[in-house]
Amino acid sequence: MSLGRLAAALHLPCQQPDLPITHISADSRAIGLGGLFVAYRGVHVDGHRFIAQAVQAGASAVVGEKAIQDISVPYLRVANGRHALGVLSAAWHGFPSRQLGVIGVTGTDGKTTTSNLIDSILNAAGMNVGLLTTVNARIGRDVYDTGLHTTTPDAIHLQKYLQRMVAAGADWAILETTSHGLSQWRVAGVDYDIAVITNVTHEHLDEHGDYQGYLRAKGRLLDMLRCSPSKPDYPRCAILNADDQSYASLSAYHVPKQLSYGIDQGDIRASHIVFSPTGLHFDVEGAGRQLHIETPLMGRFNVYNCLAAIAVAVVLNVPDEAIVAGLAQAPAIPGRMERIDRGQDFIALVDFAHTPFALAAALETARQMTDGRVIVVFGSAGLRDVEKRRMMGEVAGRLADLAIITAEDPRTENLEDIMSTSARACEQAGGVALQVPDRYRAIQRALAEAHSGDVVMICGKGHEQSMCFGDVEYPWDDRIALAHALDVYLGRRQDDPPYRLPTY
Repeated sequence: MSLGRLAAALHLPCQQPDLPITHISADSRAIGLGGLFVAYRGVHVDGHRFIAQAVQAGASAVVGEKAIQDISVPYLRVANGRHALGVLSAAWHGFPSRQLGVIGVTGTDGKTTTSNLIDSILNAAGMNVGLLTTVNARIGRDVYDTGLHTTTPDAIHLQKYLQRMVAAGADWAILETTSHGLSQWRVAGVDYDIAVITNVTHEHLDEHGDYQGYLRAKGRLLDMLRCSPSKPDYPRCAILNADDQSYASLSAYHVPKQLSYGIDQGDIRASHIVFSPTGLHFDVEGAGRQLHIETPLMGRFNVYNCLAAIAVAVVLNVPDEAIVAGLAQAPAIPGRMERIDRGQDFIALVDFAHTPFALAAALETARQMTDGRVIVVFGSAGLRDVEKRRMMGEVAGRLADLAIITAEDPRTENLEDIMSTSARACEQAGGVALQVPDRYRAIQRALAEAHSGDVVMICGKGHEQSMCFGDVEYPWDDRIALAHALDVYLGRRQDDPPYRLPTY
């Protein structure tokens, strides 16, 4: 592709428009002959420091934010390098989001589940759908692993996934869109048609400063919806949770159309909710629809996830029978209330709950599953929102019979300090807390404390396949660790734990 075509996507003049560009990267180590290097001020590193290295490696041109004088290749100056990278990536792949409908799902909790529920409903309606979540990407029959601690993929990979969806003939792309993906402009160049917001609670304040900053990051999806050009045959709408504290602020955004959902209020509402060991039953009414829903999903929070997916289906005029079928056959989401059954006489679950709201929802759901005790294993990440550690402890103190606090990506922080903050809060809330730094040993302690009929929940990691100590990602999967620990508990094996993590 020529530099002129890429510059045109940024609405910039170009003195060498015919200069061929062979690839685009923001990583100077990945730049080779003919590359376009994009420099921006990162969280920890300023990419402008590596311009000379990129040019020496063969970069044909550079895009950056700063005024640069002494440079031997064409230089395009932009106000925001991250945003430019997103637009350039979209241009490189032919602006794929202009060739299909795009549904963006954001929120603190429930993004992955809601995205999968929308996918299940649209597939039941016979639509060709591409799905990209923090767990994986699914395009036709192909499934791609999206990484370890993945949020929204970087702009280059995101646009590549969208281009593959177009090539596969997808009618719609469903994109789980994180606040980091929004605030860091990884989704720049994506033309959204439907924006879904699940909730906005306490999370990622280390990134966004405070709740209002976090709320603005989520609201960027609505701004992008408003600014996206309309596409023939693709309706445009914002779908909001009317019961959530974010609704008052987000409903004030100017969008083409708005539809709300909830239990207490909203255009589409759930009623007559029944929680059972096999799932949820509830009625839905609103927007001209009356439905009875049965789904294997558990918990009140999944009623909201279902309602969000139903609202998307209503906007797309999906028939009632496809909505009902899609939710009835909803696939199990890896690491979301996932049962690990090795024949033990109590329930063992792995759940991704890593926010105070999600932990409360998970523990409340566990209460609905047993008359016995609820034992929870959880931690809080290092170098992240510090206040959340106290809040997680308080939730566990109120809702669990026993909290075992352990490692959860401590990174370069002192693990003992992280755990003690949660433990104190748990005890002050009237709970019982134990601190076991080794996560595998913490799981074993939870199993040792369990009696017949209890629920043991391992929270915080879910589907993730690594844990960060220092600057190193070590292999780790809660599901594999719990299954191994259960086999040891039941006397079926006596070998070493499946993973080796740093010790304290």
